[in-house]
Amino acid sequence: MGQVVATAEHVVHAPAERVQAALADYAGTRQRIAGPQFSEYRVESGGQGAGTRVHWKFAATQKRVRDQVVAVTELPDGGGLVESDTNSSMVTTWTTRPAGAGATTVRVRTTWDGASGIGGFFERTFAPKGLARTYTGMLERLDAELR
Repeated sequence: MGQVVATAEHVVHAPAERVQAALADYAGTRQRIAGPQFSEYRVESGGQGAGTRVHWKFAATQKRVRDQVVAVTELPDGGGLVESDTNSSMVTTWTTRPAGAGATTVRVRTTWDGASGIGGFFERTFAPKGLARTYTGMLERLDAELR
């Protein structure tokens, strides 16, 4: 068993404060940009930033669906959000940093404890690429929404 890591990065054409607020808006923006891989999306508590609990089913493939309940915290410096799946070892960190006049670089990084053996090999090989595509789509939709 080894740790699996998936990352994506995208420039969003909006100021960092606006991007951070949109990423923290689980009751609105996040649901709109989630994409077709996310179903049964519901906010269980909170809805805005730290303290939020949200549920969704994430379809990595047609056969691989994760039922996730995510607890949201903020990074100590306030520059991002951490989503910890209470049903698994999966942790996703969203960070933002200014990228010039009116633009923000958003980076998303997800880690989890992968399977062992041949299944783990395929998971470490293919899952990060698929998840990166999912996140890139989300960030492109976020960019379109905030323009």
